[in-house]
Amino acid sequence: MPATPAWPPQSTPRLFVDAPLAAGPLRIDGPPAHYLATVMRAKPGDPVKLFDDRTGEWLATIATTGKRDLMLDVVALLRPREPVPDLWLCAAPLKKGRVDWMAEKACELGVARLVPVVTRRTVVDKPNGDRLRAHMIEAAEQCDRTALPELADPVKLPALLRDWPTDRALFFADETGGLPALDAMRAHPGPAAILIGPEGGFDADERAAIRAVPQAVGIGLGPRILRADTAAAAAVALWMAAAGDWRS
Repeated sequence: MPATPAWPPQSTPRLFVDAPLAAGPLRIDGPPAHYLATVMRAKPGDPVKLFDDRTGEWLATIATTGKRDLMLDVVALLRPREPVPDLWLCAAPLKKGRVDWMAEKACELGVARLVPVVTRRTVVDKPNGDRLRAHMIEAAEQCDRTALPELADPVKLPALLRDWPTDRALFFADETGGLPALDAMRAHPGPAAILIGPEGGFDADERAAIRAVPQAVGIGLGPRILRADTAAAAAVALWMAAAGDWRS
């Protein structure tokens, strides 16, 4: 006998809904409705996966389609909101495009919180939070996350260091040299953060201030000079392998 097809199918579209989900009717409009109706050419009866960053992921089916909105029937909870590894990415904002890429990869790799940090050499001190959040939502829809990273307000480096939590390791990418990242991260399990500087790096006074934080650990990211966005992705991937949810 042929195998019963999986339901919902692997190709089922997946959308974030910024409201608590529950079984019952749900109206959606705007870009999500346009995506389903125009891009995906969805029709009544087609399945949709929804997640709300609160309760988890739900299965819904399309009830009716209109010119500007859709009515869905939310059927069942597929899985609860996932536990997220306790990792913050604290990074100097970059130029448009590179900072968008960094936010997207932070979400895909499993970061719990993204903190824009303003340093002396930061080029962009007021990143577009709405745009960064949109990129993280798109990444979460694609990579199957049910929990969005928290996007913190921009903070100046001295304020970040002054209020640093006593129970959280601070791994900072030190271009002047540091411990091998993987070894350092394995040696400091538990809540952690990765601090990435701007394209010009931290200046000498900033490095001294960071090193003065008891929880700070300078790490190296190999023999090559990495762009800030590449360094962020590399460091997060190493932490996930050493202490995060890549170990399972």
